[in-house]
Amino acid sequence: MTAGTTLSHGLPQGLPHGLPHGLPHGTTTAEHELAALQREHGRPLFALLLRLSDGDRQRAEDLVQETLVRAWQHPEALRADAFDSVRPWLLTVGRRLAIDARRARQARPPEVPDAVLENTRAVGDHAERAAAALDVREAVKTLTPEHREVLVLVYFQGASVAEAAEALGIPPGTVKSRAYYALRALRRVLPGYAPDLR
Repeated sequence: MTAGTTLSHGLPQGLPHGLPHGLPHGTTTAEHELAALQREHGRPLFALLLRLSDGDRQRAEDLVQETLVRAWQHPEALRADAFDSVRPWLLTVGRRLAIDARRARQARPPEVPDAVLENTRAVGDHAERAAAALDVREAVKTLTPEHREVLVLVYFQGASVAEAAEALGIPPGTVKSRAYYALRALRRVLPGYAPDLR
């Protein structure tokens, strides 16, 4: 909307109540007409939209501006002879815009502040976990059978040292020693995974 853009061409001589009065026919600009609409109907429109926006002043101001843009886009609705005032039309458009905005907000997931995102632990996706599992499987195959048995029992099946010792028929100290050397061997084969294996 620029100065000099005529919105008034083709206006009937008798303007309905609520449109700018006192501006010469054919010489008013859209900016003047919208400014007059804002002055005359802005407060009641803002009050309605503030209530519909749950007290959010910024959102209500945005909705007032969007309502005035709709008025600028549809000057024929503002000049219908059937209206005594354009206020009901403006309030209806504003109310519908507020309802649409609320529905749009409810359809989107809630926004998360940056501080929450910075403190969120990054979790790898399924493909990364699957690739890591394949890498670990290949690395475990490089271990000696004795080290592999202890590692599988203690770390992958969750057996205690005593349970692994009983299952393998070896002393608990040997289970601990084999588990230590198995992890050390895996650290050499999987250098990128070393922090996870400590």
